[in-house]
Amino acid sequence: MLLAGTLAGCATSGGNSADPLEPLNRVVFSFNDAADRAVIKPVARAYRAVLPGFVRIGVSNFFSNLEDVWISVNDVLQGKFQEGIDDFGRVLLNSTFGIAGIFDFASDIGLQKHNEDFGQTLGTWGVGSGAYLVLPILGPSTIRDGFGLLLDTQADLVFYIDGVPVHNSLYGTRAIGNRANLLDASSVIDQAALDKYSFVRDAWMQRRRNLVHDGNPPREREEADDEPTK
Repeated sequence: MLLAGTLAGCATSGGNSADPLEPLNRVVFSFNDAADRAVIKPVARAYRAVLPGFVRIGVSNFFSNLEDVWISVNDVLQGKFQEGIDDFGRVLLNSTFGIAGIFDFASDIGLQKHNEDFGQTLGTWGVGSGAYLVLPILGPSTIRDGFGLLLDTQADLVFYIDGVPVHNSLYGTRAIGNRANLLDASSVIDQAALDKYSFVRDAWMQRRRNLVHDGNPPREREEADDEPTK
């Protein structure tokens, strides 16, 4: 997923050494874009139009609270013990005072949310990102983050809710809510990008490097984890 603030200045054209699978990725990207335009975006627009803002925020907070459990685990795996304590504290506070996470009580008292997943953990451990990869429906990733996603999926608390219809409904609600939150960002892409594929790829890879390195990525020539050893 892209944040609107990461998109400025990221449009490029031409080949990219981190994207050796570009022909295949473009095919998958076109499929994803068509599915988004035909189904996902219209549903997200309807979701935003029908539900009041405070309801959408409550839904997002609920799923965010579930995600904080796995985020706190990844904090610890990355050696960020204070952040791990903070994120687990968020879960405790928001699950109780925040009424099952519907209200983000923890942020109100200064415990800010972090963004960690197992792909970032692998990056922290020195695993190179590998080739850029566009996954069907799920979108931008890399070989490393694709493997990380397998564990992220297994660690998703929604996965363990009894009843396939129930947890599938929750998956769908979360996905549509996330897409609704990004409607404005996708409009920026549509208006700014001459080559939408390259724009999304470069913006996503830049943001991903920032996440792996906690907003302080090394210079490209100094970064060993994304360069093959010769």
